[in-house]
Amino acid sequence: MNTIDKNIKVLLVVFFAFSFFAFGWLSHSAYKPGKRIEKPSVLDEIKKTKILNVVLLNAPSTYYIGTDGAQGFEYDLLHAYAEHLGVTLNITTANTIKEAIKFSKLPHIHITSASLAKTKAREETFNFGPSYFEVQEQVICYRGMLGSGKFPRDIENLAGLSITVGEGTSYSETIKSLQEDGYDINATFDSELSTEELLEQVASHKIDCTIADSNIYALNQRYFPSIALAFVISGREQLAWVLAKDSKKLEADMYSWFNSFNQSGKLAQLKDHYYSYVLFFDYYNNKMFYKRVKSRLPKYKEYFEKYGTQYGIPWTLLAAQSYQESHWNPKAKSFTGVRGLMMLTRRTAKLLGVKNRLNPDQSIKGGTRHLNQMLKNVPQGVEGENRLKFALAAYNIGMGHIQDAQTLADKMGLDQNIWSDLKKALPLLSQKRYYQSLKHGYARGSEPVRYVDSIYDYRDILQNINEVDKEEKGKQKEEKQKKK
Repeated sequence: MNTIDKNIKVLLVVFFAFSFFAFGWLSHSAYKPGKRIEKPSVLDEIKKTKILNVVLLNAPSTYYIGTDGAQGFEYDLLHAYAEHLGVTLNITTANTIKEAIKFSKLPHIHITSASLAKTKAREETFNFGPSYFEVQEQVICYRGMLGSGKFPRDIENLAGLSITVGEGTSYSETIKSLQEDGYDINATFDSELSTEELLEQVASHKIDCTIADSNIYALNQRYFPSIALAFVISGREQLAWVLAKDSKKLEADMYSWFNSFNQSGKLAQLKDHYYSYVLFFDYYNNKMFYKRVKSRLPKYKEYFEKYGTQYGIPWTLLAAQSYQESHWNPKAKSFTGVRGLMMLTRRTAKLLGVKNRLNPDQSIKGGTRHLNQMLKNVPQGVEGENRLKFALAAYNIGMGHIQDAQTLADKMGLDQNIWSDLKKALPLLSQKRYYQSLKHGYARGSEPVRYVDSIYDYRDILQNINEVDKEEKGKQKEEKQKKK
């Protein structure tokens, strides 16, 4: 009996072993590998949620809320990329570069845009997208030191000066590197103030110098006339967006889009829109403008606001145009006979119903009406801000010459409906080989280019002053309410 039981047990073990083997073999034979389940990429998530989460530095060179809403070179560039993806921008605002870098590490952030330079140290830590701007670091100092012998002209001259730069910026990397090389530089690294705020401290001489990228200085020298470029302290650096980790598909898509955006001329148009007019900065003229904003503008501001509202044109632009025309002198007169705040010709004034060109109210009303007529006459196909720039140029040189410049731009293979392209053609109207075949002939084409760029320069300063005034009034109102 025991032998039989033992044999049965052996047979059962063999049976079950064979069964498990057969089941495994059959299962393996029947199994067909399917697609590998992959984790959705960052780009896939963006397209699925229809949201692009970005960090933007709140600064004139990057992103700010202006009279026309959100704007800024880097904001516009990001907005264009979001449109390419068919998604909406979800913006997290940072006030300093250090804060922007901190936010960039949040798990939901896809892109950080904060005028960040691709430094060697950063490239070891961050994943950068395509370069969109080339800058150089510049030492910016208080202009009042120019006559004292303390104004620095090279790195060695920085000894003994009070210098502050933002902590966690490429500027702090530059300073620390120079200190390690043995240069005597007394620098403070501030984690609270933005580069723009440090430039303001230089302007009020709370500190002697700071460091800023060339594009940031170019934009801010108009707002702070007391700052001046001392010298360049770095080689050329590339600005780029910081991308989320493990975002290869997003990076590849971005490079592809950026190449197309650049080749189409849209990047050049964007740079022209934000930076072309700052090249005309003149310290003395800028200083006089600030003085006249206080002494002359208040007398006429109500008229600019009144007729700007009536005709749908920003009052700051009208005021800027008037300053370009007459320096807000109601009795201004040119050698050609144009007169008043808006420098109207006798013929134009008559057509507009202006009886007295020296009357501020009549002059501003007439000038605004005239600009509005120019706007209506701008050729179809010219859109957005370009229409206003075309109209201003026509105010200066006449619509006929603008149309000639469009014809010429088209022959040159340029976009005749874009101001950044038209301004390349306009100066050629003074050259015989070009104007002799055009309907309206010779014109001083460089003049309307400078005219429009100067107006936009003054307009931006006025808008900045206006925003600062609003903030101060808001603070005063809050203080009064607290006292109550």
